[in-house]
Amino acid sequence: MDKKLENNKQPGSGRMLVVLVIICLGLMAATLVSDFVADPVRAGAGYVITPFQNGINQIGKFIDKQLSGFRDTKALVEENKTLQKRIEELMEDNNQTILDVQELERLQELYKLDRSYLEYTKIPAEVISRDPGSWYSTFVINRGAADGIQEGMNVLAGGGLVGIVTKTGQNWAEVQSIIHDESSVSAMVVPTQENCIVKGNLQRMDTGLLEFSGLKDDDNLVKEGAAIVTSAISSQYLPGLLIGYVADVQDDPNKLTKSGTLTPAVSFRNIREVLVIRELKQTKENSN
Repeated sequence: MDKKLENNKQPGSGRMLVVLVIICLGLMAATLVSDFVADPVRAGAGYVITPFQNGINQIGKFIDKQLSGFRDTKALVEENKTLQKRIEELMEDNNQTILDVQELERLQELYKLDRSYLEYTKIPAEVISRDPGSWYSTFVINRGAADGIQEGMNVLAGGGLVGIVTKTGQNWAEVQSIIHDESSVSAMVVPTQENCIVKGNLQRMDTGLLEFSGLKDDDNLVKEGAAIVTSAISSQYLPGLLIGYVADVQDDPNKLTKSGTLTPAVSFRNIREVLVIRELKQTKENSN
């Protein structure tokens, strides 16, 4: 029976087994060799690829940083534009507030002036033009004959007398101020009730002062700061309108009268609003 089994073995089976063993050994050797070779290759690749990859990473980071900076700069530019616009708006609001405050102060001043002369009825008006120069020696207001304005009416502003209406149109009137070279006002010094003449003088106004003359003051009672008002004997001006305050006074060469200068009650560099007294001097006298 053993011989029968032995005879049944195929002669190629042994060779097949050997081949399989050789293949297995070859695969094992190949695996060992591949690991042996791959490690240096990988190491070499690491030396070459890693710096390159790091460089790529650095470039990416740089580009990202630049883009981020660009985005930040763009955001700052937009924010700056917004802030600049807001600043301009605030400046405009501030300027408007300043103008409103100035207008309020002028109106309050005009109101106080109106209350100071309650015995007269008055028409408010705005200055719309003036002659060239630093001073309001002649100017035009936005009220005229249609509003009842007539030539000869006295005009107030600031703290007192400004001038007199010399021309009228339907909706405008021209005012000659008391600082005009042709102006002459019969006045009175309040403490002594003595009369004097206040003369307009534009050249003198460059010092901020007006001149007065013909004052009788035998007892030397007129001092600096004394008020000078329009006199009752004036042919054009209503009595008691404040003209200004004595700045200095000295004896005339004749030793009989005195002259001096006065600080006007009105700033003639900037007149915006005025009050026109409706009563004329002649009409007022006739009614009395």
